[in-house]
Amino acid sequence: MSEIKDFIEKNSPRFLEELFKLIRIPSVSSQNEHKEDMHKCAQQYVVSLMEAGADEARIYPTTGHPVVFAQKIIDPRKPTVLVYGHYDVQPVDPIELWKSPPFEPEVRDGAIYARGADDDKGQSFMHVKAFEYLVSTGQLPCNVKFLIEGEEEIGSPSLGAWARENKELLACDVMLVSDTTMISEEVPSINTGMRGLAYVEVKVTGPDKDLHSGHYGGAIANPINTLCSMIAQLIDEKGRITVKGFYDDVIELSAADREMLARAPFNLEHYKKSIGVGEVTGEAGYSTLERTGIRPCLDVNGIWGGYTGEGAKTVLPSYACAKISMRLVPNQDHKKIARLFAEHFKSLAPASVKVEVKEHHGGQGFLAPISSPMYKAAAKAVEDVYGVEPVPSRGGGSIPILAELEGILNAPPLLMGFGLERDTIHSPNESYLLSQFHKGIESIILFYKYYNKN
Repeated sequence: MSEIKDFIEKNSPRFLEELFKLIRIPSVSSQNEHKEDMHKCAQQYVVSLMEAGADEARIYPTTGHPVVFAQKIIDPRKPTVLVYGHYDVQPVDPIELWKSPPFEPEVRDGAIYARGADDDKGQSFMHVKAFEYLVSTGQLPCNVKFLIEGEEEIGSPSLGAWARENKELLACDVMLVSDTTMISEEVPSINTGMRGLAYVEVKVTGPDKDLHSGHYGGAIANPINTLCSMIAQLIDEKGRITVKGFYDDVIELSAADREMLARAPFNLEHYKKSIGVGEVTGEAGYSTLERTGIRPCLDVNGIWGGYTGEGAKTVLPSYACAKISMRLVPNQDHKKIARLFAEHFKSLAPASVKVEVKEHHGGQGFLAPISSPMYKAAAKAVEDVYGVEPVPSRGGGSIPILAELEGILNAPPLLMGFGLERDTIHSPNESYLLSQFHKGIESIILFYKYYNKN
């Protein structure tokens, strides 16, 4: 343990500068203007992986953004760990809310502040440095492969097909992932499952052009008003989603399983204060942790229409749009849910408007058993570093591609995430505590040692 800590402490300035090289590249996968940056970031990962000790590292093209693959095979007879991560990041808007430029990393109060500091450059880079330690000290106990993709933030539309074409190249026994959060520094946790995702965009169209709200208001259906009314009907007074058939495949957890999950410490007042709300809401009969971990939900992620510029414009808009996401629990199929949503949403529309529903991306949820050797190795590693046995938890977010990769490679995912809710990923001022970055490297190193003993 002391040798590992000494290695991290001695090399920490270098680690940060290498990580900052990655962060400074604005690899926003959803914006075409950053297409060249995606290639630059992928190339920088190749450099980092080769310097860390990989036998080979290269960029592979896909129908979308490229993937980075690297490996070190010490013995084909030994187990193989595939490290999955992503180098793409979310857009930075609203830029005016950032306290420092999002792609100029800055360390303040013991944390790195930048887009990608946590999600996922900071967390994936921990694996590169843990790998470097094991290789440089001659302690790498198994084969290691890296798959770093560039489309996770847009639903990984190209990775599934590429993975099927390169199934033998990716062959492994377990997928090791750091792209999730812990409960807290004092209460470490390991995610044993994540929710799936179905993401759609809807458009409600009324008149064939914008109209004068004085001449036509009160006689013609306003698409914004209609859209808001339709959205309001998607969730009932008990917090349940009204889409017909939505809950058909939801498996209810047993009382014993719910009791186990309830062991995770949770302070409701602190939770509300941390995000500036006066009260929580959600599906009746479930706790806040259950609502975000084991139950599905539906949320409007964006809505627009009409005039939103400076000043006033008395217009009755031609159309209104919204982006809607549905977080799903294991056993719910995202394709089926998207279809059911489209059918139900269109049924809510009055004859005065036309409705379009466009499916974006999605993915399945999954569960990982806590009885597996990989989970036990991770739990022991985290306990050694944090001094506390980690709590098994269920993640409310989604990494849509993992369930698909599990099916392709027949290898289970292990979610060793070290982010914290305070990191505000996807939002302005994303950050990552240096203490978590260092503890993550240490925990990953120990995972390899304990996993190889099982």
